[in-house]
Amino acid sequence: MSSPALTRVRMAYARIEATDRPEIWIDLRPQAEVEQQARAIDERVAAGERLPLAGKLFAAKGNIDVAGLQTTAGCPAYAYTPEGDAPVVARLRAAGAIVLGTTNMDQFATGLVGTRSPYGAVRGALAPARVSGGSSSGSAVAVALGIVDLALGTDTAGSGRVPAAFNGIVGLKPTRGLVPTTGVVPACASLDCVTVFARTLPEAEQALAYMASPSGRDLPALPQRAPGPWRVAVPPTAQLGELDEGWAEAYEAAVEQLVAAGAEVRTLDLTPFSEAAAMLYGGAFVAERYTAVGSFVDKVIPEGGEGLDPTVAGIITGARDIPAHQLYADQERLAELRARAEAQLGDADALLLPTTPGHPTLAEVAADPLGANARLGRFTNSTNLFDQAAVAVPADTVDGLPFGVMLIGPAFTDERLARIARLLQPRLRIAVVGAHLSGQPLNPQLLALGAELDRTTTTAPEYRLHALSTTPPKPGLVHVGAEGGAAIEAEVWRLPAEGLGQLAGTLPRPMTLGSVLLADGTSVPGFLCEPSALEGAEDITAYGGWRAYLNN
Repeated sequence: MSSPALTRVRMAYARIEATDRPEIWIDLRPQAEVEQQARAIDERVAAGERLPLAGKLFAAKGNIDVAGLQTTAGCPAYAYTPEGDAPVVARLRAAGAIVLGTTNMDQFATGLVGTRSPYGAVRGALAPARVSGGSSSGSAVAVALGIVDLALGTDTAGSGRVPAAFNGIVGLKPTRGLVPTTGVVPACASLDCVTVFARTLPEAEQALAYMASPSGRDLPALPQRAPGPWRVAVPPTAQLGELDEGWAEAYEAAVEQLVAAGAEVRTLDLTPFSEAAAMLYGGAFVAERYTAVGSFVDKVIPEGGEGLDPTVAGIITGARDIPAHQLYADQERLAELRARAEAQLGDADALLLPTTPGHPTLAEVAADPLGANARLGRFTNSTNLFDQAAVAVPADTVDGLPFGVMLIGPAFTDERLARIARLLQPRLRIAVVGAHLSGQPLNPQLLALGAELDRTTTTAPEYRLHALSTTPPKPGLVHVGAEGGAAIEAEVWRLPAEGLGQLAGTLPRPMTLGSVLLADGTSVPGFLCEPSALEGAEDITAYGGWRAYLNN
């Protein structure tokens, strides 16, 4: 009998070992237990049962209840054993998906960086020296590294979108109430949303369809959409504020891509969105975080505060004494800003923004934890305050790092946003130096993903090439710097963003995906090798490339 679910589970645990990222997980289910469940899924499918997500693996953020595992919300002392699955987990399981475990997160879902956790800082999937984004950090990286197909996160200030942007994947933040939050430890209960990460937009949409339910909210009287092309609002670039180098150009390229796809782009004043974003932490709304877990934090601090992240604890306890009159004043101010924002959107179908202004390093966040975090929420903080839906998608790479944008629209326009997002599906570049080169054994993998050859070039003279003992034979490219390095023949291929994610998810150890510096000074994702695999491997740098070595 065919066993696709069982095969997928075994691939996942092999991938966990190969990637060696223990900080992704809070609780990981034993492999034997998950394999037993996979066999049962395969048997049910073989018997004719319809399980649309059969064989799909998913992970759940550590503040979402999973039967048999503790719910910690990123704080060991807070842990409790849930009576059963949260509805979102139960619904994915009912459709045939298998949960691997609970993932690391910014404690109590308070942060956008992915470093505020006693379980360790979650490093970026493609850039380990940079943050992964929070608070749904482990979930996003588990998807980006190909360990799971889907992952659940939450989003109050941007936690279902920032990690998607930093790790080159898709993040869907549905309309508030569309997906139940029962069985989820709240951050700000009135604003929280359960989100989904996936490597492709269709996968994310499929999962969301099973997670969603009638919201219980009265559907708003959405205006009838006038015929014509999609109408997308964009702010003047100057209103975006300071961005990382190259990010303004990448954003403008995304706008141009929408225009080329037939969308009508119009200018919008971003001011009400920016002012509302500043209120999420700078105003009285943060008091709801104290409502959620403040009594627990107050109890633990006198006992030594063990397991509490000091930045998170400071934010929560600092919200305790906010006066009630400030909340009423802020609600009045927010209503005014929301009216202005809606007027600015007018009949536009969506607002296009960079997901974040930049991608900080772990060191930068450690040096300024509050400032770095606040910067990341510049574009995401207002979405739930304004009761809007959003989708974050990859748009390009800048210096070899993922760059993402998001589309924001009124509540219950989730499907519309996803349709517009399809116009932004980029073709990303990847550098190959070995078995994926034209005519080599693994090149069909690229072709099957829709890749097209962009150009033949060389790396910068900072690498060494080694012949590895693998099947099929392949080289290992290692960065050594200008001293002792050489230029190595390379091909640059363009492929759909989801194709890059699929490649990353299937790379066997010791191969890894990282940033490769090319001869023209640009950096693109490319295949590298772990230095530990080079012991006993022949150094073939002098040949100048893999083909020259094979033809020797």
